[in-house]
Amino acid sequence: MLDTPTRTDDYEVVRQAIRYLSETGPDELDLDGFSRALGMSPRAMTDLFRRWCGLSPKSFAQAVALDHAKSLLADRQSVLDTTYEVGLSSPSRLHDLFVTYEAMPPGAFRNRGAGLEMIWGTAPCPFGTAVVTATSYGISGLGFADGDTTIDQAFSDLAQRWPNARFTRNDEQIALHVSQIFEPERWAADRPVRVVLIGTDFEVKVWETLLKIPLGKATTYGDVAKQIGKPSASRAVGAAVGRNPISFVVPCHRVVGGSGALTGYHWGVPRKRAILGWEAGIISAAHPG
Repeated sequence: MLDTPTRTDDYEVVRQAIRYLSETGPDELDLDGFSRALGMSPRAMTDLFRRWCGLSPKSFAQAVALDHAKSLLADRQSVLDTTYEVGLSSPSRLHDLFVTYEAMPPGAFRNRGAGLEMIWGTAPCPFGTAVVTATSYGISGLGFADGDTTIDQAFSDLAQRWPNARFTRNDEQIALHVSQIFEPERWAADRPVRVVLIGTDFEVKVWETLLKIPLGKATTYGDVAKQIGKPSASRAVGAAVGRNPISFVVPCHRVVGGSGALTGYHWGVPRKRAILGWEAGIISAAHPG
């Protein structure tokens, strides 16, 4: 057991927990057996989950279960019809990120970032190590590194989307972006997270639609396709969701299969489950009881 646990250390335990939970349903969860499987005492495990997401281990298990994903879909027919008052935010996103975005012009997409000066760097976050790229316009990419993906691999994944841009590493500046993104107490309408989107017109339309999905809700690929006026384009929507360059901020993790199945996620389905569980903790803290 670690003497001075960090956010990254905590997430490594959460990854192990999700593997365990994939074989054990929340209703069958045995706290002692769960903690032994993670090499921890029940008290230490409970403390870790309280610290990481504000939930008990049992509540976290419920939050990453299929039934939870299905419940997130309950209001999906109206989720994407919300009127947004501040940028892309609305009363239903009171506890969610406040985001403003700018879509790069088609020429920038064709030039693949030519002439752009970009910074990149890493910082710890609740889901491992955040790897971020940014321009003077805002954040242009966000991915994750962990035991399965190195920092270099994550950076290459993001940088290849902007192959003609010039990158300079600046961890200090990136850490400021990461704290604004992953610390809910810093989410405020007067300090929005600024992002810049670069992609085809179709991809940008899909990503804009993802930004409308509130915290604690989910939608399906088919619903997104209907929202952008392409009801038969579910597969193309799925591909665009998979190419979302700014994970978490543009919440592609809130798109699930029609049955509630957590199908696909560029940075791994276990992380998708973890993010949804972490968000459940935020909602629980905002609405106790």
